[in-house]
Amino acid sequence: MKKKINDLREESLKYHSKFPPGKIQISPTKKYNSQKDLSLAYSPGVAEPCREIVASHKKVYKYTSKGNLIAVITNGSAVLGLGNIGALASKPVMEGKALLFKIFSDIDVFDIEVNESDPEKFIEIVKSISPTFGGINLEDIKAPEAFQIEKRLKEELDIPVMHDDQHGTAIISGAALINAVDYVNKKINNIKIVVNGAGAAAISCTRIYKKLGVNHKNIFMFDSKGLLHVSRNDLNDEKKEFCIDTYPIQNLKESIKNADVFVGLSVGGILTSDMLKSMAKNPIVFAMANPDPEIDYNLALKIRPDIVMATGRSDFPNQVNNVLGFPYIFRGALDVQSSVINDEMKLAAVYAIANLAKEPVPEQVNIAYNKKNISFGKDYIIPKPLDHRLITCVSTAVAKAAINSGVAKKKILDWNVYKEQLLDRISYESKMIRTIKHRARKNPKRVVFCNGEEYNVLKSVQILIEEGIIYDPIILGNESIIKKTIINNNLYIKSKYIFDPKKEENKKKIKHYASIFWNKKKREGVTFDESIIKMRDGQYFGSMMLDQKESDIFITGYSQKFSSSLKTVVKVLGIKDSKKKISSMMIILSKRGFLFFADTEVIKNPTSEELSQIAIMVSRVVKKLGIEPHIAMLSCQNFSSNNKTSSKVANTVSFLHDQYPNLIVDGEIQPDFALNERLQKRSFPFSKLVQNKSNIFIFPNIESGHLTYKFIKGLENFKVIGPFMLGIRKPVHIMPMHADIEEIVNLTTLAVIDAQLRED
Repeated sequence: MKKKINDLREESLKYHSKFPPGKIQISPTKKYNSQKDLSLAYSPGVAEPCREIVASHKKVYKYTSKGNLIAVITNGSAVLGLGNIGALASKPVMEGKALLFKIFSDIDVFDIEVNESDPEKFIEIVKSISPTFGGINLEDIKAPEAFQIEKRLKEELDIPVMHDDQHGTAIISGAALINAVDYVNKKINNIKIVVNGAGAAAISCTRIYKKLGVNHKNIFMFDSKGLLHVSRNDLNDEKKEFCIDTYPIQNLKESIKNADVFVGLSVGGILTSDMLKSMAKNPIVFAMANPDPEIDYNLALKIRPDIVMATGRSDFPNQVNNVLGFPYIFRGALDVQSSVINDEMKLAAVYAIANLAKEPVPEQVNIAYNKKNISFGKDYIIPKPLDHRLITCVSTAVAKAAINSGVAKKKILDWNVYKEQLLDRISYESKMIRTIKHRARKNPKRVVFCNGEEYNVLKSVQILIEEGIIYDPIILGNESIIKKTIINNNLYIKSKYIFDPKKEENKKKIKHYASIFWNKKKREGVTFDESIIKMRDGQYFGSMMLDQKESDIFITGYSQKFSSSLKTVVKVLGIKDSKKKISSMMIILSKRGFLFFADTEVIKNPTSEELSQIAIMVSRVVKKLGIEPHIAMLSCQNFSSNNKTSSKVANTVSFLHDQYPNLIVDGEIQPDFALNERLQKRSFPFSKLVQNKSNIFIFPNIESGHLTYKFIKGLENFKVIGPFMLGIRKPVHIMPMHADIEEIVNLTTLAVIDAQLRED
């Protein structure tokens, strides 16, 4: 244990000290490369927005970053797990909070550490700097001063103010309480709840629990001196709110007998084994002390297997993590320019988080937490922090509550558009994936999948059905293995979707397909018996299903090399145009948008004519996707055809310019120049790509294309979809060997669009 602590210490210090030190920095959002840019950014141009704001203060949201800027402010008097360490030492924590705001909700933050312990002076300091910000997140301020500071600032400022230590924990644990009570089939107004701890977080949590329906008479709250009782004269106003008049006065051990819920916001180890044993059936325990919970998680499960437990730690299920709330609460509040974060907004967040935990979990979340099937239950009563749906779910609920309760200065007219904008804030990749999924859902297709015994294939099928991209799929493979995989992994796939070509009862279908195949190939030396054997193979059978219009698409390749799969499907389905070759393209998701690479898989060393065919095939698909094709014909040289390869590319460009004059294509060009219009303009101003960003990249041979996309894929900063097949008679696509779930889902989504395009 000591070694782990030392390792963590060293790793953390290296992390924070690595250049540049700290965790956040400021980046410009406007151009600044020219004198004109600078004159607009500062003097004299900057005077104009200043004049506009003088005339109308609300225009500050139009011309400055105020509407997306939060102050994270502390005096370091109650830093979680460290106590009163002061303003300076609290800075790493505040920078961390700033980072979380940015990565989870795209909110910019200035962390402000105020060296002031006097509440009145602290309030005045915050008020004096408040014009800079759209909202204020108070952090790590000790009670009872925290209550006074937050109350005053909420009353005296017209921007949202929230002390996250109080309300963040309250909101997340409130959502957990709703779901835990629901899971154990109890009524929230009947439960007996014991709260150990009476600081800012505990007070705020218990206030939320009351608003959720917990009966005040059933709440037993303890501070370091004992039960909050009417007989005590040492309590502040906040603690008095939770005094009870029970006689005789009980201690924690006595109060917890037959309690339904224990909430700990105190110190590690205070909940003993005997106390836990004395709790009611199906006890709910929120042991939120950090780093050591009020009772060890594994010990608690051993003592009470019927327990539903949450902690503040990420290494146990049901982490009560404030990051589930504060980024999205402030996001919703900022987006409607709310003047406050009121109870209606907080409760809206509670219910939104609780409801989300009951929804099917996206595969990206399963992957992030190395799980196969996260679903609502005792180990999952609140969402995971890396669930991207939180931003749309919670922010939208908070924004609606602000509008409905009359504290919003700005209305949202189209909530669907708003949700799309929220998702755009957190990932350019997710925006592009949503675009193709939205397109696919408009006309879902029936897809046959090979290798149905594989978990990745089955899970992908489930996701595609749930998302409305496919319907009534056909899953080929060993039926008993498929069913076992479905049961073992808690998948939701109907048995009617499974088809086992090797089962005796399917002999008639096999014979029928074999007969069709044999009639096509009998003059190529294929016997009928060989046809029977081939049709028992999933790749042949799936190809025949597509050929005979019993499916719209065939997806294969999971367990075989690309070349082997391609050979099979071409043998069955044939080529779209006998005069042309089959090709493939990979789709790269980048900040520039979709980038299309071809050919990366099929034609080893294409001729000039074949390069032209590849460029035309790719451009037609890209155009049908609603994207204007801008083609860069790549070479190792820029417009200098003095070797065999560049000469081939130059001939291709010449042919395309002559035969397709409206097509935006140029080369021979190196990749860095193709991606940089500024470089092109300076060196090759005649290039058709100078004014048109390249989005299609045709490689001179398969080696260069394959290596490039594999290199990009290996960087892990990009998503790669494909290979997307071009030139096969029917929509069949070959996934990479042992493709992950995301790759299969994305490729199938594109395959559905391919099938749609072929109908146009």
